[in-house]
Amino acid sequence: MRNRRRRSRAVLAVVLAAVLGAAGCEAAGDKSPAPGGTKARTAPVWNRSPASIAAVGDSITRGFDACTVLSDCPEVSWATGTSAQLDSLAVQLLGRTGAAENSWNYAVTGARMSDLADQMTQAVTRAPELVTVMIGANDACRATAAAMTSVTRFREGFEEAMATLRAALPKTQVYVASVPNLKRLWSQGRTNPLGKQVWKLGICPSMLSDADALDLTATKRRDTVQQRVEDYNTVLEEVCAKDRRCRFDGGAVFDYDFTTEQLSHWDWFHPSKDGQQRLATIAYRTVTALNP
Repeated sequence: MRNRRRRSRAVLAVVLAAVLGAAGCEAAGDKSPAPGGTKARTAPVWNRSPASIAAVGDSITRGFDACTVLSDCPEVSWATGTSAQLDSLAVQLLGRTGAAENSWNYAVTGARMSDLADQMTQAVTRAPELVTVMIGANDACRATAAAMTSVTRFREGFEEAMATLRAALPKTQVYVASVPNLKRLWSQGRTNPLGKQVWKLGICPSMLSDADALDLTATKRRDTVQQRVEDYNTVLEEVCAKDRRCRFDGGAVFDYDFTTEQLSHWDWFHPSKDGQQRLATIAYRTVTALNP
């Protein structure tokens, strides 16, 4: 009888150990042994090689004034361009043929943050693995500094756009570019007499009007616009940080020291083809980084 009790206890101990061991393996995730003695690994949250791309945003992503005056030129877009004149993000990730077949540009010249949700609605119909976002310059570039989009409305618009994406595509990745440094563009472009004449036609008047004015009023106006751009970038970073499949560029576009060579010689404000290439390089570095 005592022998039977010992055997029963031994069997129970073996069974209990097996159950606890199985539970431990399940909890360990990527530490559990896989067939063949290798360790199984959980797929990373961020895929550094997405197979399709959709772009949303404004005139910068449309390549406005990069090829001809007052015209979009999406073939040289930093995000989805397929022209041999530059290597866009899509070309670097998918190859030129892949970019032509599996990238789509839904950005609209003149768009503001309030338009982003509608663009995102179009983008989700393609079920892209990556969505690129560059928007905010037009929210700051208004007729006056007082007319700029408020930070609160800017945040609400971005949150709505992200919610639109997530409702349809919970696993699609998002790359968010910071808003460019408009004050730096002013300081670069104002050195060109032709550029200043073009600005008088109404390009970003909140920052660029009276380009040579350095009085207190003009300086305060530009500083107000600059602060709003910085606040927009804070919003982009904070909202993106709440989404585990979103990467903000860390302010790389804002920090980039654009020269006149990277500015369109049609308006001395939008990126030239050279400028578009710089944006593509920043995006590729962020998307393919091991860590955000």
